[in-house]
Amino acid sequence: MRRPARLAMDLTPLRESRDFRLLYGGFLGVLLGTLMTSVAVAVQVYGITGSSLDVGLVSLARALPLVAGLLVGGVLADRVDRRLLMLATRLPLVLVAGLLALNAAAPEPRLWVIYVATGLTGLFAGLGGPAMLAAIPALVGTQRLAAAGALTAASTQLAAVLGPALGGALIAGPGLAACFLVDAAGFLVFSVALLFVRPLPPGRSGGEAGDAGTGDAGTGGAGTGGAGGVGVTGGVRQAFAAVVVGLRFVRGHRLVVGLLLIDAAAMVFTMPQALYPVLADTQFGGGPGLVGLLYAAPALGALVGAATSGWTGRAGGHALVGAVLLWGLSLTGFGLTSYLPGALALLALAGFGDLISETLRSALLQHGTPDALRGRVSSLWMVQATVSPALGNAALGFLAELTSARAAVVVGGLVCVVAAVGVAAAFPELRRAELVAAER
Repeated sequence: MRRPARLAMDLTPLRESRDFRLLYGGFLGVLLGTLMTSVAVAVQVYGITGSSLDVGLVSLARALPLVAGLLVGGVLADRVDRRLLMLATRLPLVLVAGLLALNAAAPEPRLWVIYVATGLTGLFAGLGGPAMLAAIPALVGTQRLAAAGALTAASTQLAAVLGPALGGALIAGPGLAACFLVDAAGFLVFSVALLFVRPLPPGRSGGEAGDAGTGDAGTGGAGTGGAGGVGVTGGVRQAFAAVVVGLRFVRGHRLVVGLLLIDAAAMVFTMPQALYPVLADTQFGGGPGLVGLLYAAPALGALVGAATSGWTGRAGGHALVGAVLLWGLSLTGFGLTSYLPGALALLALAGFGDLISETLRSALLQHGTPDALRGRVSSLWMVQATVSPALGNAALGFLAELTSARAAVVVGGLVCVVAAVGVAAAFPELRRAELVAAER
């Protein structure tokens, strides 16, 4: 007989793995500091220029190096010790945050320093991001991937609530420089914590098989090793060949393709955050305070989802598809209603669905990828997760200009539902995917 599903969040990864506790605690601290800094940078840039366009360009200055870093970081995560890679890419960010603090304390802060520091932050975050994702299975075991994913998602939502609030309090109190110094301290503490984590080399036993499974073992491993002596050109060829191996694995693995597509279905056309200010004014007749409530409601729903995520460790593809449908349908309902309590409840329900789908997507991806390819596949996943929301916000904004903000949200939600159903129908491997075999 099957055991009854457990609802409470599964804290087993934190209890059983000291290394995961160190990594998790450091990640939460760094994430809080990063979100505080994002608020401080936006405030500082607007204060210097008085231009919303310049504030928007800060995001672009971070996004482009981030994507480039992710692609390179995925290759590195499958070639070198992942703990050392995380350390080598987080420790320099102490200096970058310190540079922002010095600039903020200067009599005349320089705008170019902010853009350069933001670009470096994106680059180093991209270089180290795949290593962290790829390291989690080794720390918690594949049977705890859903629990680890829920914990990580919960920390992300908690930081999304606390980080901007703490950043605003520091800006209003000690000032911008204090905000950046706290961020620097967070990176330093995380780097020190990594010193006590055991080495995390990429798996070798599964690695060669993983590369060979793509039909291109030569380009992924020893075949490029002989080119090492040709210098930079050979290194570039080897890195490019390694990325190609990852792409071929993704292309030939229908479950992974399905996961990427259903993630895109959940992101593109269903990212209404950019429309919250106009919706607060035109649909609900509120002001800035209401905008804050609209932003907070999905985060609250996501925290509830994390707190009741114990059952996800025994879930699979059907639950993932259901969670994406819940996200799309809830946003459709949000766009249709003018009743504020109902709208907030629907946004919270959407956040709940997003948390569950994020947990299951990440766990299924890591579960279905050989260890020696996890860095590259994780980097492709993170690139998609970076680009899709940006496209979603842009697409929804464009649609709102053609129609209205309310119509854009409704259409976007319906497109998400139709796309999710289409992906589920086209990829039965996605529907049948399970994290663990059901107990009898």
